[in-house]
Amino acid sequence: MLENEGNIVFSGIGKSAIIAQKVAATMNSTGTSSVFMHAADAIHGDLGIIRERDLVVILSKSGETAEIKMLVPLIKLRGNTIIAIVGNRDSYLAQQADLVLDVTVGNEGFPNTFAPTCSTTAQLVMGDALAICLMKCRGFSTSDFAKFHPGGALGKQLYLRVRDLYKNNEKPEVSPDDSLTQVIIEMTRKRLGAAVVTDHGRLVGIITDGDLRRMLLKNTDIEHVKAAAIMTPNPKTINENDLVADALHKMRLNSITQLPVLLNGEYVGVIHIHDILKEGVL
Repeated sequence: MLENEGNIVFSGIGKSAIIAQKVAATMNSTGTSSVFMHAADAIHGDLGIIRERDLVVILSKSGETAEIKMLVPLIKLRGNTIIAIVGNRDSYLAQQADLVLDVTVGNEGFPNTFAPTCSTTAQLVMGDALAICLMKCRGFSTSDFAKFHPGGALGKQLYLRVRDLYKNNEKPEVSPDDSLTQVIIEMTRKRLGAAVVTDHGRLVGIITDGDLRRMLLKNTDIEHVKAAAIMTPNPKTINENDLVADALHKMRLNSITQLPVLLNGEYVGVIHIHDILKEGVL
């Protein structure tokens, strides 16, 4: 499979066809170009899916299904290699295949039923094992995986960066000597529930709604309060090139809802948990 220069064509009939379709999908999403071809459709025109350099993998419990018996000679006539994932080593399919992966099971899920349960599970496990081995052989990375999964929550966890979200927010900023009134006005205008404290461009702290409430509980003389007195110094931050998933993890770990964003050590904005929720990353 690793050395194959064409596609890997997965095929089967009945429940095995459903497993074959799933395995083909898993292969595609993990870097192995694959297609699914239903065995019944193949003998009625879909055989054209198979090209000269393609490798054909046929899944079957019995290896004796009529459609499989018709399909195998046609594939061999074209010169394609056949791998059988089969539950009967003495079957026609096993005898005709170039390589055999034995997925024989003793019984199905219930003693008195012949409905495929354990047999299809064994096929699925074998297919997933092959996909994982191919991933390892290719050095398939998380960034590679993200390229094949750009949509949905999974894709966003893998590729969405902090820079993609925080720039939609205003930049709340106060100085250490700003009054409590100035802090509240800045927090209200920027609508992020926080104001970042900077000293000549250097981030020194953050003031959140919680900090304001805790200050009031102390009966502080608010007329003379400065930002430096109520800020949380050296707050948790995130780099604008980091993944949004990393920002979310840091928020959860520290029970906070916003993070100042840095670029080359300079404060550039704030990402809020609501930004992440709206993107459906959770």
